[in-house]
Amino acid sequence: MNRHLRTRCGRTALALAAALTLLTPTAQAASARPAGAGGTMILVGGGLQDGNGRIYGEIVQKAGGVGKARIGVLTAASVPESQDPDAADPDACSNSRCNGRYYADLFKHYGAADAQWIPVDIEHVDAADSDAVVAQVESMTGFFFGGGDQYRYVTSLLHGDAHTDSKVMAAIRRKLAAGAVVAGSSAGAQIASGPDMVTGGDSYQALRDGSTPGYFEDPTRLGYLPQGGFGLFDAGLLDTHTGTYGREGRAVRLAADTGHDRVFALDEDTAIEVEHAGTRGEALRVLGTHGVSVFDLRSARTPTAAGRWAVDGVRYSYLTDGDRYDPRTWHAQAGEGKRALTRPSDTPVPANHDAFYSAADPHGVPYSFSGTARALTATTAQRTATADTFESAPAFTALFRKRGDTRAWTVDGTTAASFTDLEVGVHPAAD
Repeated sequence: MNRHLRTRCGRTALALAAALTLLTPTAQAASARPAGAGGTMILVGGGLQDGNGRIYGEIVQKAGGVGKARIGVLTAASVPESQDPDAADPDACSNSRCNGRYYADLFKHYGAADAQWIPVDIEHVDAADSDAVVAQVESMTGFFFGGGDQYRYVTSLLHGDAHTDSKVMAAIRRKLAAGAVVAGSSAGAQIASGPDMVTGGDSYQALRDGSTPGYFEDPTRLGYLPQGGFGLFDAGLLDTHTGTYGREGRAVRLAADTGHDRVFALDEDTAIEVEHAGTRGEALRVLGTHGVSVFDLRSARTPTAAGRWAVDGVRYSYLTDGDRYDPRTWHAQAGEGKRALTRPSDTPVPANHDAFYSAADPHGVPYSFSGTARALTATTAQRTATADTFESAPAFTALFRKRGDTRAWTVDGTTAASFTDLEVGVHPAAD
């Protein structure tokens, strides 16, 4: 399957690339943080499996618990019924209404007392300012944003170039501030971003060409929306499908280009749970199958090497199920059942000739970048390791280096489940 198919879906219909390049981060209404006690956000890196009771169960629990939770499902990132050739086939359809039913049934399966589709999409934008739909939102205790194309959320739930809230989005924002849960997967997680929300791109092209404001038909081109998404999450940039599509390079490049000092790059079937969202007590926890990469760019430098962009001094942490992170102190804590890795192996780190799992490499493997990093933190054989891009002319090399404060946590005693404060740089490879 073409790894870009999901990224390409619906872009021609939107036809908004030129308009997006004109947007600037001036409007404040959509990016204002919620006040009060703060509810919970559960942001999933895409690929959320139907059987992931760890995440679905947590959404239901934070929305009031089994038999009490009432979940509003938003799927405006999907195409509307009129654009779905399989709209009449319940087993093949992938439109907003069909996907709304799908997720509503899943939440009922996991114990929600009720789950309803919120009937807003790009062909029913007026519903986002309907008092009847607002009343539906007000009756919910939690919300889930499905995947697709995040810019459809911008066009359906925010007001045009002003980037201000529709009545429905304002109500969801109030509910979050008052203690509700807001969750989402893939585009549904990405839309929680503040300024400079990523709109597409692959790591190699990002390292080679840099980033550009806008939204592009070429799915490999690193684009971003300066005004961002809903602005519910402001602890750093967000990225999704990270290990599956090798997006670590694009995450670091976008942060460096736009002046952000932290990125949370979420793997598939894995969530970052944000408790007490938008308050001084905000705290993060990882849930799910894989991990969350945290890139700290506070000490990063972006020199030019051989006439090409490069970056040094990025601190890289990889957190897995149960690990916690304090965004105020930049401190990570191991999850229950994990302990410091005190019996590392002496096995050398395997060579890596496809650091970012290139779509052009028929033998590439996902989670390549984090795999090299975890292997390095789990061995005494070396203090540095490298990983090259599959593409050349120019090629890029990622250099991983253990610091004095690099730490690895383990479950089985020998392999690294998580690690903190590995140093990473990326340079054009020598000819």
